[in-house]
Amino acid sequence: MSVPQTLDDLGEIAGQVALVRVDFNVPIGEDGAVGDDTRLRASLPTVMALRRRGAVVLLLSHLGRPKGKPTAAFSLAPVAQAYSSLLGDEVHFLEDWTGAGAKRAVSELEAGDVALLENTRFYAGEESNGPELASAMADLADFYVNDAFSASHRAHASTVGVARLLPSYMGRALQDELGALQEAIGHGREPSTAIIGGAKISSKLDVLEQLSTKVDNLIIGGAMANTFLAALKKPIGKSLAERNLEDAALRILKSASQGKCQIHLPEDVVVARELTPHPVSLRTALVEDVAADEMILDLGPRTVAKTVDVLRSSQLLIWNGPLGAFETPPFETSTFAIAQAAAELTRKGSLISLAGGGDTLAALNKSGLTADLTHVSTGGGAFLEWVAGIALPGLQVLT
Repeated sequence: MSVPQTLDDLGEIAGQVALVRVDFNVPIGEDGAVGDDTRLRASLPTVMALRRRGAVVLLLSHLGRPKGKPTAAFSLAPVAQAYSSLLGDEVHFLEDWTGAGAKRAVSELEAGDVALLENTRFYAGEESNGPELASAMADLADFYVNDAFSASHRAHASTVGVARLLPSYMGRALQDELGALQEAIGHGREPSTAIIGGAKISSKLDVLEQLSTKVDNLIIGGAMANTFLAALKKPIGKSLAERNLEDAALRILKSASQGKCQIHLPEDVVVARELTPHPVSLRTALVEDVAADEMILDLGPRTVAKTVDVLRSSQLLIWNGPLGAFETPPFETSTFAIAQAAAELTRKGSLISLAGGGDTLAALNKSGLTADLTHVSTGGGAFLEWVAGIALPGLQVLT
Protein backbone atom coordinates (compact mmCIF):
# COMPACT_ATOMS: atom_id res chain seq x y z
CA MET A 1 0.00 0.00 0.00
CA SER A 2 1.27 3.49 -0.81
CA VAL A 3 2.14 5.93 1.95
CA PRO A 4 -0.15 8.96 2.46
CA GLN A 5 1.25 12.28 1.29
CA THR A 6 1.98 14.95 3.88
CA LEU A 7 2.23 18.74 3.76
CA ASP A 8 5.88 18.27 2.76
CA ASP A 9 4.67 16.84 -0.57
CA LEU A 10 2.70 19.97 -1.50
CA GLY A 11 3.98 22.09 -4.35
CA GLU A 12 3.28 25.80 -4.79
CA ILE A 13 0.02 26.58 -2.98
CA ALA A 14 0.01 30.38 -2.69
CA GLY A 15 -3.51 31.58 -3.40
CA GLN A 16 -4.94 28.06 -3.36
CA VAL A 17 -7.72 26.99 -1.00
CA ALA A 18 -6.97 24.23 1.51
CA LEU A 19 -9.90 22.33 3.00
CA VAL A 20 -8.68 21.00 6.36
CA ARG A 21 -10.66 18.45 8.38
CA VAL A 22 -10.00 19.20 12.04
CA ASP A 23 -11.70 17.91 15.17
CA PHE A 24 -13.17 20.85 17.04
CA ASN A 25 -15.70 18.64 18.84
CA VAL A 26 -14.95 20.36 22.14
CA PRO A 27 -16.96 20.99 25.31
CA ILE A 28 -18.79 24.34 25.27
CA GLY A 29 -20.24 25.75 28.47
CA GLU A 30 -23.54 27.54 28.93
CA ASP A 31 -21.62 30.82 28.70
CA GLY A 32 -20.38 29.86 25.23
CA ALA A 33 -16.81 29.36 26.39
CA VAL A 34 -14.76 26.40 25.16
CA GLY A 35 -14.06 24.15 28.14
CA ASP A 36 -10.94 22.40 26.83
CA ASP A 37 -8.95 23.78 23.88
CA THR A 38 -6.54 20.82 23.49
CA ARG A 39 -7.97 19.85 20.11
CA LEU A 40 -7.91 23.46 18.91
CA ARG A 41 -4.24 23.78 19.80
CA ALA A 42 -3.43 20.47 18.08
CA SER A 43 -4.47 21.94 14.71
CA LEU A 44 -2.26 25.04 14.91
CA PRO A 45 0.91 23.56 13.31
CA THR A 46 -1.01 22.55 10.18
CA VAL A 47 -2.95 25.80 9.92
CA MET A 48 0.17 27.92 10.46
CA ALA A 49 2.17 25.91 7.91
CA LEU A 50 -0.51 26.46 5.26
CA ARG A 51 -0.86 30.16 6.08
CA ARG A 52 2.88 30.72 5.83
CA ARG A 53 2.79 29.31 2.30
CA GLY A 54 -0.01 31.65 1.26
CA ALA A 55 -2.99 29.28 1.23
CA VAL A 56 -6.54 30.18 2.19
CA VAL A 57 -7.49 27.77 4.99
CA LEU A 58 -11.04 26.43 5.36
CA LEU A 59 -11.63 24.37 8.49
CA LEU A 60 -14.21 21.56 8.61
CA SER A 61 -15.42 19.95 11.83
CA HIS A 62 -18.40 18.37 13.52
CA LEU A 63 -19.68 19.21 17.00
CA GLY A 64 -21.97 16.95 19.00
CA ARG A 65 -24.87 15.01 17.51
CA PRO A 66 -27.33 17.44 15.88
CA LYS A 67 -28.73 14.63 13.67
CA GLY A 68 -28.45 16.25 10.27
CA LYS A 69 -30.12 19.60 10.93
CA PRO A 70 -29.04 23.00 12.27
CA THR A 71 -29.24 23.18 16.06
CA ALA A 72 -28.15 26.35 17.85
CA ALA A 73 -26.62 24.43 20.78
CA PHE A 74 -24.20 22.70 18.38
CA SER A 75 -23.08 25.72 16.37
CA LEU A 76 -19.33 26.14 15.91
CA ALA A 77 -19.62 29.95 16.14
CA PRO A 78 -18.22 30.04 19.71
CA VAL A 79 -15.33 27.84 18.58
CA ALA A 80 -14.47 30.34 15.83
CA GLN A 81 -14.11 33.02 18.51
CA ALA A 82 -11.92 30.80 20.69
CA TYR A 83 -9.76 29.85 17.72
CA SER A 84 -9.32 33.51 16.81
CA SER A 85 -7.79 34.05 20.26
CA LEU A 86 -5.39 31.13 19.84
CA LEU A 87 -4.42 32.15 16.32
CA GLY A 88 -4.04 35.81 17.21
CA ASP A 89 -5.98 36.74 14.10
CA GLU A 90 -9.54 36.85 12.83
CA VAL A 91 -11.16 33.52 12.01
CA HIS A 92 -14.02 34.03 9.57
CA PHE A 93 -17.15 31.97 10.17
CA LEU A 94 -19.20 30.59 7.27
CA GLU A 95 -22.68 29.71 8.49
CA ASP A 96 -23.87 28.20 5.19
CA TRP A 97 -21.25 26.74 2.89
CA THR A 98 -23.10 24.65 0.31
CA GLY A 99 -24.45 27.21 -2.17
CA ALA A 100 -23.31 29.90 -4.58
CA GLY A 101 -23.05 32.33 -1.69
CA ALA A 102 -20.45 30.12 -0.04
CA LYS A 103 -18.26 30.04 -3.15
CA ARG A 104 -18.48 33.83 -3.34
CA ALA A 105 -17.54 34.15 0.34
CA VAL A 106 -14.53 31.87 -0.13
CA SER A 107 -13.44 33.76 -3.24
CA GLU A 108 -13.32 36.96 -1.18
CA LEU A 109 -10.85 35.48 1.31
CA GLU A 110 -7.21 36.42 0.87
CA ALA A 111 -4.00 34.41 1.11
CA GLY A 112 -3.39 33.44 4.74
CA ASP A 113 -7.01 33.92 5.78
CA VAL A 114 -8.66 31.27 7.94
CA ALA A 115 -12.37 30.44 7.95
CA LEU A 116 -14.29 27.90 10.01
CA LEU A 117 -17.27 26.29 8.31
CA GLU A 118 -20.42 25.55 10.31
CA ASN A 119 -20.90 22.09 11.83
CA THR A 120 -20.67 19.40 9.14
CA ARG A 121 -23.36 17.40 10.97
CA PHE A 122 -25.92 20.12 10.28
CA TYR A 123 -26.10 18.46 6.85
CA ALA A 124 -27.85 15.11 6.44
CA GLY A 125 -25.23 13.85 3.97
CA GLU A 126 -22.32 14.07 6.40
CA GLU A 127 -22.73 10.86 8.39
CA SER A 128 -24.06 8.91 5.39
CA ASN A 129 -21.09 10.05 3.27
CA GLY A 130 -23.52 11.55 0.76
CA PRO A 131 -21.93 12.28 -2.63
CA GLU A 132 -23.72 15.62 -3.05
CA LEU A 133 -22.38 16.99 0.22
CA ALA A 134 -18.88 15.66 -0.49
CA SER A 135 -19.03 17.36 -3.89
CA ALA A 136 -20.14 20.64 -2.29
CA MET A 137 -17.14 20.47 0.04
CA ALA A 138 -14.75 19.70 -2.81
CA ASP A 139 -16.11 22.59 -4.90
CA LEU A 140 -14.79 25.05 -2.31
CA ALA A 141 -11.14 23.99 -2.39
CA ASP A 142 -8.09 23.00 -4.42
CA PHE A 143 -6.84 20.29 -2.07
CA TYR A 144 -7.82 18.46 1.12
CA VAL A 145 -5.93 17.88 4.36
CA ASN A 146 -7.02 15.41 7.03
CA ASP A 147 -5.72 16.59 10.40
CA ALA A 148 -8.37 14.86 12.51
CA PHE A 149 -7.12 11.47 13.64
CA SER A 150 -9.99 11.39 16.14
CA ALA A 151 -12.58 11.46 13.32
CA SER A 152 -10.77 9.11 10.93
CA HIS A 153 -12.61 5.98 12.06
CA ARG A 154 -15.81 7.37 10.53
CA ALA A 155 -16.57 7.03 6.80
CA HIS A 156 -18.24 10.43 6.57
CA ALA A 157 -18.40 12.96 3.76
CA SER A 158 -15.80 15.17 5.46
CA THR A 159 -13.34 12.33 6.12
CA VAL A 160 -13.77 9.99 3.13
CA GLY A 161 -16.12 11.39 0.48
CA VAL A 162 -14.30 14.67 -0.12
CA ALA A 163 -10.88 12.99 0.08
CA ARG A 164 -11.80 10.95 -2.99
CA LEU A 165 -12.51 14.13 -4.98
CA LEU A 166 -9.44 16.26 -4.20
CA PRO A 167 -5.66 15.77 -3.93
CA SER A 168 -5.38 14.69 -0.29
CA TYR A 169 -2.71 14.97 2.40
CA MET A 170 -2.06 14.26 6.08
CA GLY A 171 -1.78 17.25 8.40
CA ARG A 172 0.87 17.68 11.07
CA ALA A 173 -1.32 16.55 13.99
CA LEU A 174 -2.41 13.38 12.17
CA GLN A 175 1.15 12.67 11.09
CA ASP A 176 2.49 13.14 14.64
CA GLU A 177 -0.31 11.05 16.12
CA LEU A 178 0.37 8.07 13.88
CA GLY A 179 4.11 8.38 14.40
CA ALA A 180 3.74 8.36 18.18
CA LEU A 181 1.39 5.36 18.15
CA GLN A 182 3.55 3.37 15.75
CA GLU A 183 6.63 4.08 17.83
CA ALA A 184 4.91 3.11 21.08
CA ILE A 185 3.41 -0.22 20.05
CA GLY A 186 5.74 -1.16 17.21
CA HIS A 187 7.94 -3.41 19.31
CA GLY A 188 5.43 -6.00 20.49
CA ARG A 189 5.75 -5.18 24.18
CA GLU A 190 4.25 -7.80 26.51
CA PRO A 191 2.57 -8.27 28.89
CA SER A 192 0.06 -5.76 27.56
CA THR A 193 -2.95 -4.32 29.37
CA ALA A 194 -5.98 -2.42 28.11
CA ILE A 195 -8.15 -0.35 30.46
CA ILE A 196 -11.55 0.36 28.91
CA GLY A 197 -14.04 2.56 30.73
CA GLY A 198 -16.80 4.95 29.85
CA ALA A 199 -20.50 4.34 29.63
CA LYS A 200 -21.34 2.09 26.71
CA ILE A 201 -20.36 -1.29 25.34
CA SER A 202 -22.37 -0.52 22.20
CA SER A 203 -19.87 2.09 21.00
CA LYS A 204 -16.87 -0.16 21.69
CA LEU A 205 -18.19 -3.65 20.98
CA ASP A 206 -15.94 -4.45 18.00
CA VAL A 207 -12.93 -3.02 19.80
CA LEU A 208 -13.56 -5.05 22.96
CA GLU A 209 -13.82 -8.21 20.91
CA GLN A 210 -10.58 -7.42 19.08
CA LEU A 211 -8.69 -6.42 22.21
CA SER A 212 -9.77 -9.60 24.02
CA THR A 213 -7.75 -11.54 21.43
CA LYS A 214 -4.69 -9.23 21.49
CA VAL A 215 -3.88 -8.11 25.04
CA ASP A 216 -2.95 -10.08 28.14
CA ASN A 217 -5.21 -8.13 30.49
CA LEU A 218 -8.47 -6.33 29.77
CA ILE A 219 -9.61 -4.18 32.69
CA ILE A 220 -13.19 -2.96 32.38
CA GLY A 221 -14.50 -0.07 34.46
CA GLY A 222 -16.93 2.81 34.28
CA ALA A 223 -20.61 2.24 33.61
CA MET A 224 -19.56 -0.26 30.94
CA ALA A 225 -18.54 -2.67 33.69
CA ASN A 226 -22.12 -2.64 35.00
CA THR A 227 -23.34 -4.40 31.86
CA PHE A 228 -20.78 -7.16 32.40
CA LEU A 229 -21.72 -7.47 36.07
CA ALA A 230 -25.42 -7.66 35.21
CA ALA A 231 -24.67 -10.35 32.62
CA LEU A 232 -23.02 -12.35 35.40
CA LYS A 233 -26.15 -11.90 37.54
CA LYS A 234 -24.47 -9.51 39.99
CA PRO A 235 -26.75 -6.90 41.58
CA ILE A 236 -26.16 -3.45 40.13
CA GLY A 237 -29.13 -1.60 41.65
CA LYS A 238 -30.19 1.36 39.52
CA SER A 239 -26.77 1.75 37.89
CA LEU A 240 -26.44 2.77 34.25
CA ALA A 241 -26.15 -0.36 32.09
CA GLU A 242 -27.03 -1.65 28.62
CA ARG A 243 -29.27 -4.57 29.48
CA ASN A 244 -29.79 -5.43 25.82
CA LEU A 245 -26.07 -6.15 25.45
CA GLU A 246 -25.63 -8.65 28.26
CA ASP A 247 -25.28 -11.48 25.73
CA ALA A 248 -22.54 -9.53 23.95
CA ALA A 249 -20.75 -9.09 27.27
CA LEU A 250 -20.93 -12.84 27.91
CA ARG A 251 -19.60 -13.50 24.42
CA ILE A 252 -16.57 -11.28 25.08
CA LEU A 253 -15.94 -13.02 28.42
CA LYS A 254 -16.11 -16.42 26.74
CA SER A 255 -13.81 -15.38 23.90
CA ALA A 256 -11.22 -14.06 26.33
CA SER A 257 -11.34 -17.24 28.44
CA GLN A 258 -10.46 -19.30 25.37
CA GLY A 259 -7.34 -17.24 24.67
CA LYS A 260 -4.53 -15.60 26.62
CA CYS A 261 -6.55 -12.57 27.79
CA GLN A 262 -7.68 -12.25 31.39
CA ILE A 263 -10.65 -9.91 31.90
CA HIS A 264 -10.72 -7.99 35.17
CA LEU A 265 -14.08 -6.73 36.45
CA PRO A 266 -14.72 -4.70 39.62
CA GLU A 267 -14.66 -6.60 42.90
CA ASP A 268 -15.67 -3.66 45.05
CA VAL A 269 -17.33 -0.39 44.06
CA VAL A 270 -18.27 3.03 45.39
CA VAL A 271 -22.04 3.49 45.43
CA ALA A 272 -24.59 6.15 46.31
CA ARG A 273 -28.32 6.66 45.94
CA GLU A 274 -27.83 9.91 44.02
CA LEU A 275 -25.18 11.34 41.69
CA THR A 276 -24.33 14.56 43.50
CA PRO A 277 -21.05 15.91 44.88
CA HIS A 278 -20.12 14.08 48.11
CA PRO A 279 -23.54 12.46 48.67
CA VAL A 280 -24.46 11.47 52.22
CA SER A 281 -25.38 7.98 50.97
CA LEU A 282 -21.82 7.33 49.75
CA ARG A 283 -20.33 3.97 50.70
CA THR A 284 -17.97 1.25 49.45
CA ALA A 285 -19.43 -2.20 48.83
CA LEU A 286 -18.53 -5.55 47.33
CA VAL A 287 -20.25 -5.99 43.99
CA GLU A 288 -22.41 -8.71 45.55
CA ASP A 289 -23.75 -6.23 48.09
CA VAL A 290 -25.04 -3.37 45.93
CA ALA A 291 -28.54 -2.44 47.08
CA ALA A 292 -31.51 -2.06 44.75
CA ASP A 293 -31.68 1.74 45.27
CA GLU A 294 -27.94 2.37 44.78
CA MET A 295 -25.84 3.33 41.75
CA ILE A 296 -22.30 2.16 41.07
CA LEU A 297 -20.32 5.38 40.51
CA ASP A 298 -16.66 4.42 40.90
CA LEU A 299 -14.27 1.53 41.49
CA GLY A 300 -13.51 0.57 45.07
CA PRO A 301 -10.05 0.55 46.71
CA ARG A 302 -9.57 -3.23 46.40
CA THR A 303 -10.22 -3.09 42.64
CA VAL A 304 -7.90 -0.08 42.28
CA ALA A 305 -5.10 -1.91 44.14
CA LYS A 306 -5.47 -4.99 41.93
CA THR A 307 -5.46 -2.81 38.81
CA VAL A 308 -2.22 -1.15 39.92
CA ASP A 309 -0.69 -4.60 40.51
CA VAL A 310 -1.58 -5.55 36.93
CA LEU A 311 0.07 -2.37 35.63
CA ARG A 312 3.25 -3.12 37.59
CA SER A 313 3.60 -6.42 35.73
CA SER A 314 2.80 -4.87 32.31
CA GLN A 315 5.01 -3.25 29.67
CA LEU A 316 2.27 -1.65 27.57
CA LEU A 317 -0.93 0.13 28.67
CA ILE A 318 -3.76 1.13 26.34
CA TRP A 319 -6.35 3.28 28.15
CA ASN A 320 -9.67 4.62 26.92
CA GLY A 321 -12.47 5.84 29.15
CA PRO A 322 -12.73 7.06 32.75
CA LEU A 323 -13.41 4.47 35.46
CA GLY A 324 -16.04 6.41 37.37
CA ALA A 325 -18.23 9.51 37.18
CA PHE A 326 -15.06 11.64 37.36
CA GLU A 327 -16.83 14.96 36.74
CA THR A 328 -18.56 14.66 40.15
CA PRO A 329 -16.35 14.43 43.26
CA PRO A 330 -15.38 12.10 44.82
CA PHE A 331 -16.04 9.70 41.93
CA GLU A 332 -12.80 10.65 40.19
CA THR A 333 -10.81 8.79 42.86
CA SER A 334 -10.11 5.53 40.99
CA THR A 335 -9.35 7.25 37.67
CA PHE A 336 -6.85 9.58 39.34
CA ALA A 337 -5.25 6.81 41.43
CA ILE A 338 -4.71 4.58 38.40
CA ALA A 339 -3.47 7.53 36.33
CA GLN A 340 -0.97 8.30 39.10
CA ALA A 341 0.29 4.71 39.09
CA ALA A 342 0.57 4.67 35.29
CA ALA A 343 2.47 7.98 35.36
CA GLU A 344 4.93 6.72 37.99
CA LEU A 345 5.62 3.49 36.06
CA THR A 346 6.05 5.48 32.85
CA ARG A 347 8.54 7.84 34.49
CA LYS A 348 10.51 4.82 35.74
CA GLY A 349 10.64 3.46 32.19
CA SER A 350 8.90 0.16 32.94
CA LEU A 351 5.63 1.01 31.17
CA ILE A 352 4.69 2.44 27.78
CA SER A 353 1.38 4.22 28.43
CA LEU A 354 -1.05 5.24 25.68
CA ALA A 355 -4.35 6.97 26.45
CA GLY A 356 -7.02 8.43 24.23
CA GLY A 357 -10.53 9.82 24.05
CA GLY A 358 -12.25 13.07 24.95
CA ASP A 359 -13.39 12.04 28.44
CA THR A 360 -10.07 10.31 29.11
CA LEU A 361 -8.20 13.44 28.07
CA ALA A 362 -10.43 15.61 30.25
CA ALA A 363 -9.90 13.31 33.25
CA LEU A 364 -6.13 13.22 32.76
CA ASN A 365 -6.00 17.00 32.36
CA LYS A 366 -8.00 17.33 35.58
CA SER A 367 -5.53 15.02 37.33
CA GLY A 368 -2.54 17.02 36.07
CA LEU A 369 -0.84 13.84 34.78
CA THR A 370 -1.31 14.13 31.01
CA ALA A 371 2.33 15.00 30.33
CA ASP A 372 3.60 12.04 32.37
CA LEU A 373 2.16 9.37 30.08
CA THR A 374 3.99 8.22 26.96
CA HIS A 375 1.33 9.49 24.57
CA VAL A 376 -2.15 10.92 25.01
CA SER A 377 -4.26 10.86 21.85
CA THR A 378 -6.97 13.35 20.98
CA GLY A 379 -8.84 10.41 19.44
CA GLY A 380 -11.26 8.14 21.26
CA GLY A 381 -12.90 5.65 18.94
CA ALA A 382 -10.17 6.13 16.33
CA PHE A 383 -7.45 5.56 18.92
CA LEU A 384 -9.09 2.38 20.17
CA GLU A 385 -9.75 0.99 16.70
CA TRP A 386 -6.21 1.74 15.54
CA VAL A 387 -4.54 -0.01 18.48
CA ALA A 388 -6.97 -2.93 18.06
CA GLY A 389 -5.84 -3.32 14.45
CA ILE A 390 -9.07 -2.14 12.81
CA ALA A 391 -8.53 -0.19 9.55
CA LEU A 392 -9.62 3.46 9.71
CA PRO A 393 -11.47 4.58 6.55
CA GLY A 394 -10.29 8.18 6.90
CA LEU A 395 -6.69 6.96 6.69
CA GLN A 396 -7.24 4.31 4.04
CA VAL A 397 -8.64 6.86 1.59
CA LEU A 398 -5.46 8.95 1.84
CA THR A 399 -3.43 6.14 0.29
